[in-house]
Order: sequence, then structure tokens, then C-alpha cells
Amino acid sequence: MRMFFATLLLAMREIRRHLLRSFLTTLGIIIGVASVVTMVTLGQGLTANVQDDLAGLGSNVFIVVPRQPDINVPRQPFKEEDIQAVRNQIAGVEFAAGAVFTNATAFHNGQDWQTSINGASREFFSAQNIDIGEGRSFTNEEEARGESVCIVGTTIVEKIFVEDQVLGEEMRLNDVSCTVIGIADERTGANVGGGNDANDAVYMPLKTVQRRFVGNDDIQFFVIKYNADYSTATIQSQLVDLLRERRVVQEGENNNFDVIDSQEISNTIGGIFQAMTGVVAIIAAISLVVGGIGIMNIMLVSVTERTREIGIRLAIGALAKEVRLQFLTEAVVLCCFGGLIGIALALGLSILFASLIDLPFLFNPGLNLMAFAFCALMGIIFGFYPAYRASKLDPIDALRHE
Repeated sequence: MRMFFATLLLAMREIRRHLLRSFLTTLGIIIGVASVVTMVTLGQGLTANVQDDLAGLGSNVFIVVPRQPDINVPRQPFKEEDIQAVRNQIAGVEFAAGAVFTNATAFHNGQDWQTSINGASREFFSAQNIDIGEGRSFTNEEEARGESVCIVGTTIVEKIFVEDQVLGEEMRLNDVSCTVIGIADERTGANVGGGNDANDAVYMPLKTVQRRFVGNDDIQFFVIKYNADYSTATIQSQLVDLLRERRVVQEGENNNFDVIDSQEISNTIGGIFQAMTGVVAIIAAISLVVGGIGIMNIMLVSVTERTREIGIRLAIGALAKEVRLQFLTEAVVLCCFGGLIGIALALGLSILFASLIDLPFLFNPGLNLMAFAFCALMGIIFGFYPAYRASKLDPIDALRHE
């Protein structure tokens, strides 16, 4: 152990004697580590951001939307009877809720704001994991009668309401007045009914929006939340078969609806981002190899410069393995210094870029430790040959070296 620390001290002293050369030698390692760690960290942040957005769709959820199978065939909306059939005939379905949405201008307190109106039910809230932070949800009577009551998102509260003066207030949506009975908890991601902000929405009973805004009893899409103990594939297959039968889709014809699996979307997008991050990281890792070659090159130059010193050490009794250990330690220390600087630089760049593009910064200790360990390994790999060459010098020839 004493010999190791003595060797480490000699290596540190030798690196400090040629500080500028040592820094330039490790530049490839610094750039490589910084590139790899930054790209992987940003990739993980991007993946987490997208998955948070998709979490707004809910877990164990299907979203069913009508599709136009042919340019000459109009899109066929759903009816309440379709949703009741799904709720009653498919095992494992916990909630099935239809919804409609439209855009409107919200007016209150002399302020106005363009927003989206979602006609929905309490089952829709349960399926989409929408919680009421203040106030209450709709009652059965309000849904059945289509009363003008509404639940607002936090963005609406910020834009047109006075703080602490929301519940019980009257607001106007285009020409329709409604009473605010609740405030939805803040959510991440996009609004499933339309818009990029899940909190920029007004929820009203489904019949209210159908009668007073849309003008028909069509359902634009519906959401199904199913029990996780049931097979996703089985429920989806039964759902497709039931809807084809109810919508009179003949054998051989394409479906006139789409079934969107929220978990499948999340897994697919996560896999794409991970693959992209991996490819970029591999490309960036090439600079680590280039940096390692630079380390080996400068260590060979160092062996040549210090040939006489090596000869003196060998002549006064130093063992070949001690000489080999000294040069190998210098190479490892150089790579480790470069790795530490690269990691520090990567953390700064990751925080900067994450704030610029509005991504979460996810510190990954395992990634940084792996990068540091890889640098140490590269020091061993690329420093071994120069160290081996130094240990094999003949003391007589080395003392004669000018």
C-alpha cells in the first residue's frame, strides 16, 4: 500500500510538472465524457418529460376515436348506447365515459381567455385521473339535467379569476353562463380533449355541452379504464369486435375507429428516445477512444524523454514492475482527471440545456460513476503499452541515452 501511494505521489508530481501538456492530453477525454454524460442526461430528461405528458392520459386506459376509413365516407361519431354496451358487455372495464370538446372564449371579471370546453362525466374524471382540488364534482342530477355548472383548470383560474374568489362565481363561455363548482388539480401534459395545456380547460356536464355548444348528441371520443388484472390484448380484442358489430363494419372492411392504448404509446416513445440517446452516446464515445489514443501517445513521448531517469532507477535497484506501475498510474490519473473535469462540465451543460429547453434535470449517479470508471479503464488499456515499454528498457542502454 505504501508503494502504491508513493507511486501515486510521483505520478501527480510528474503531471504537475507538465500541467499544460497534461491538460491538452486529457482534452479528448474531457470532451468525450462531457458529451456522453450530457446527451444521456438530456435524453433521460426528455423521456421523463414525454412520459409525464402521456401520464395525463391515465394508466390502463384506452382512448377510442372515430376514424374516416375512406375519403368518400363521412366520419361516424359514437353514441351513448355504444358506451353503455362497452361498459356492460366487456369484463374488466371499470369506467367508460364519453366526451365532447369545443373551443370557446371564457369571460369573467372583465377578463377573457381562449380555452377549450370538455363535456364529460364523473367517470371521465376517474378514467383520466383528474382530481378535484377545491370544490366538488358534478352530481347525478346535474349530469342528467345538463345544468350550467363547470369545473375549471388552474390555468383558467390564473388568467381570469381573482385568487380565493373562484368557487360559486359566475363565468361566461361564449353566450352561456355557468357556475364554478370546482377547481381541478394541476396536471402535466396535454389536454386529451384538445390543447397543449392540460390545465387550460373547462369541464361541464356532457349533456350541457352537447345541447348548448355542439348542438347534437354525438360523442366525439370516449375513454375506457380497465382493471390491470385483466389482459390488455383480450380487452382490446373484445372492444374492437363489439364496436365493429355495433357500427356495422363488414368483414374485410377497415375499422372506422381507432383504439389508442396509452401504455403502448408510452412504451413506444420511451423506446425511441432511449434508442436515439444510445446512438448519440455511442457516437460521442468515439471521442473517448480518440482521447485514449492521445494518452498513449503522450505517455510514449514521456517514456522517451525520461529514458535516462528510468535507467537510473533500474540501475539502483528498482524493479521492472515498479517502473511499469509508475507509468501505468500516470496514465490512469490523467484519464481520471479528464473524467472528473468532463463530468463536472457535463453537469453544468445538462442543467443549462435542460433549463433552456424546459426539460427536467435528472441526476443519474450510476451514469456518472460508470463514466468515471470507464475513464480509469481507458487509462489502464491505453497506458499499459507505454508502461510495459518503460519497464523493459535495458539499464545500460537507458543510461547512455542523451
